[in-house]
Amino acid sequence: MKRFAALLLAALVVASAPLASQAQGTKKSLALVTNAAADFWTIARRGVEKANKEHPEYAMEVIVTGQATAAEQRRELDNLLTRGIAGVAISAIDPKNSTEILNKVAGKAVLFTTDSDAPQSNRVAYIGTDNVAAGRQAGEQIKKALPNGGKVMLFVGTMDADNARERVQGIKEALNGSNITILDIRTDGVDFAKAKANVQDALARGGVDCLVGLYSYNTPQIYSAVKEAGKAGQVKIVGFDEDPQTLRGVADGTILSTVVQQPFEFGYQSMIDMIKYMNGDKSFIPANKLIIIPTRVIDKSNVAAFQQSMKELLKK
Repeated sequence: MKRFAALLLAALVVASAPLASQAQGTKKSLALVTNAAADFWTIARRGVEKANKEHPEYAMEVIVTGQATAAEQRRELDNLLTRGIAGVAISAIDPKNSTEILNKVAGKAVLFTTDSDAPQSNRVAYIGTDNVAAGRQAGEQIKKALPNGGKVMLFVGTMDADNARERVQGIKEALNGSNITILDIRTDGVDFAKAKANVQDALARGGVDCLVGLYSYNTPQIYSAVKEAGKAGQVKIVGFDEDPQTLRGVADGTILSTVVQQPFEFGYQSMIDMIKYMNGDKSFIPANKLIIIPTRVIDKSNVAAFQQSMKELLKK
């Protein structure tokens, strides 16, 4: 009888081990995978943190892509799948060459895209900016900077990403029929030093009237290079996003304006919508699978209030 009781106890311990393990690890994991390291994504992280406070039953994290390459994102996604991730929102660096890994994720977890879409993948939906419309906004600001026409140069991390191509498309649409010419689009592979060197080279060559930064870190590099070259006020600047240095440039008049997105909402809505989807609610997904978060233009008239709101988000 004692031997039988011991065997029964042992069997109960073995049988309960998986249940105990499940009880300790019942939280499903959700991740936001960025396309670079920038304050833009720090703001998005605040949105993720808000979502996690509202849904503590989930484990949420932000994966910062340091090398800003499709290969690095592939490695990060493989690691998340190995860990058993339940949902991923990603800003796709090179969507055309990332379809395979994205579909692999979509086959095992809920996949959303944010900031930069991958429409050929099996993602559930895209949450973020209508980048063509944002490009048109920037184009209107360029026309405001150069009312008599002129020559423009664009700076961006990569033209492989949908958000970059769409912003350029929107700018071209807005400039169509004007006396403004786009001289070139300089890419830097999300290398900050190269981004600044590209601007310095453009300034040294001359013949450019307006410099446009398409990624969050591009405009600060333009601002720095223009100030160092002593050409503040001579060369106009239009930017994207809300980097603190960009906002300082708008405040001091060196930068005409910047088109800002809402990265806080990218982070927050990505998490909330993944949870809805996992719980069987698909009613929020539009027919075109695009959940658009509007952009706005920040210029000297509203920059002070906007700077204060950004400080509050970044200091947490």
